[in-house]
Amino acid sequence: MNEGKPGTPGASEEPDGDFELARPNSMRSPDAAGTGVEYIADGAAQATGQPTASAPHAAPTEAPASGAGAAVPGQGGGPAPTVPAPATEVPAPGVTGTVPAPAVAHGTPPPAAEQPKPLHDPDPYSTPPYGEPGPWAPAPPVQHPAATPAHGVPMSAPAVAPEAVAGLGAPPAGPAATPAHGVPMGASPAAPEAVAGPGTPPAAPAATPAHGLPMSAPPAAPEPAPAPQDAPAAGPWARYDPWAAPAAVAPLQQADPVEEDVKRRRGRRRRALVGGALVIALVSGVGGGVVGVQLERNGGIGAVELPQAGVEAPDRDPDSVAGIAAQALPSVVTLHVSGGGKAGTGTGFVLDDRGHILTNDHVVEPAGKNGDITVTFHSGDTAEATVVGRDSGYDLAVVRVKGVRGLTPLPLGNSDNVQVGDPVVAIGAPFDLAGTVTSGIISARERPITAGGENGDGSDVSYVDALQTDAPINPGNSGGPLLDGKGRVVGINSAIRSADGGLDPEGGQSGSIGLGFAIPINQGKRVAEELIEHGKATHPVIGITLDMEYGGDGARVAAEGSDGGPPVSTGGPGAKAGIRPGDVITEVDGRPVHSGEELIVKTRAHRPGDRLELTLERNGEERTVSLVLGSSDGD
Repeated sequence: MNEGKPGTPGASEEPDGDFELARPNSMRSPDAAGTGVEYIADGAAQATGQPTASAPHAAPTEAPASGAGAAVPGQGGGPAPTVPAPATEVPAPGVTGTVPAPAVAHGTPPPAAEQPKPLHDPDPYSTPPYGEPGPWAPAPPVQHPAATPAHGVPMSAPAVAPEAVAGLGAPPAGPAATPAHGVPMGASPAAPEAVAGPGTPPAAPAATPAHGLPMSAPPAAPEPAPAPQDAPAAGPWARYDPWAAPAAVAPLQQADPVEEDVKRRRGRRRRALVGGALVIALVSGVGGGVVGVQLERNGGIGAVELPQAGVEAPDRDPDSVAGIAAQALPSVVTLHVSGGGKAGTGTGFVLDDRGHILTNDHVVEPAGKNGDITVTFHSGDTAEATVVGRDSGYDLAVVRVKGVRGLTPLPLGNSDNVQVGDPVVAIGAPFDLAGTVTSGIISARERPITAGGENGDGSDVSYVDALQTDAPINPGNSGGPLLDGKGRVVGINSAIRSADGGLDPEGGQSGSIGLGFAIPINQGKRVAEELIEHGKATHPVIGITLDMEYGGDGARVAAEGSDGGPPVSTGGPGAKAGIRPGDVITEVDGRPVHSGEELIVKTRAHRPGDRLELTLERNGEERTVSLVLGSSDGD
């Protein structure tokens, strides 16, 4: 247990027990000669190794010299003389009274036999001094050994350890002592600076106060004395003190600027100005190019936004084309007819809420008796239709759809009130384009036309005293309404003059050239009523046979009848009026007649029972006769 620990001469030693060593308390007192002599508070003087009063806590203290004695430079390298210190009574812990501390003569080395054994082997690596560790504690850590007070004891700020002002080769002061547990810690007194000459031994470690004793604050450290000029180098660790407070760092100072040459400064400034101008020119050029491209492509910078009118109410004046179309379109239908190897498309319009629809005879003719007729309304709904009645002489037919409700009939106008130049609107499905609206004017009235005649016997020829319009009418418009400026039906679109000069109900496939013809609604109304009531229509007749080969002006009565009978029917309206074969009729109700077809047209424009005034020529003489129109069954 006690191996490696130096014994204390004069102290009672126990052979088989450990003993507690007290930490040294170094005190320094100047002697009469001006040199420092160290005293041990709890033991004997360190330099002499003399025993102190026997105490359980007494412990020897190592001399700060390496080997037997410390060499003092400048004095031959021999051991420093020992100076006897005055006797000082140092109380030993646990012993009453005082024990005189042996003095060490100045310059007198201790006897070799009395030199204490070093606690540690010499350091071969020249470790810098960190104080003098004893056997009672490990070497202090690198951190500053700040004293830690006991729990609940206030701690004052430690004072900065003073720097040693010893002479040449004096080592730094040892570490500050740590107070015992439970002792309030005050600022420890700073160790006095050694002012001795060369060879003065370093100060011993500060004594640790006993348990419960306060520590006093250290005095301020004096300014360190400058080292001699001839002091030998002691290495980088000669004045290193790990426990000292860091020295105040002086603020960095900016070096004085070097004055530049005037021409160099001007050249640098000029280059900076030129570079800046080039950068500005480059950026301006690029920006101008981008702006120019945007202006050229879009007419401006950013998104293109063209001026536009705001949203308006959809309502239009009822007398305008838009207003007329909006009212009429729900009542106009498209017919798709097929049968007998034929198919066709036409237009019709609603007559009443019972499902009767008026159209052209040539539209439904392909269906025959067993064909199919499909009606498509403006809403897109479809329904099957059947033929109610048809008349090829008037080119009119009526079909009916069943199971359809909410039908809106078109209002009918009066074709006798129509004047040339009145605006009209035509609605139909040209080339199966349903709901097409066109507009124009009335170009002429009572335009006699004949259409059909494909059968060759004249049974399919239509004679119409038509309304002429320039409203575009094309194949597929047949059977559609021709409306006046108030949206009333004034005609049924039936035929157009085609580009090849022919007159056909479908007008060929060349399209409209501005010559369209419509059956007057007055005639259409009468025929439609008869077709709905009887399934067939009656024709007004004069009771004569006309010579269709006559090329002169007017209509000439034939010399023979068509079926081998008399050219003037016996008991007919013509016979009663005194008309004879070979007479030429030139006027009807005062209007000129230029051909036999025109006379038929003028006649069919009236109802049976109407009275006509005819002007005729016989043997170069002109006569006027009056007659009442008869009726036929439409054959």
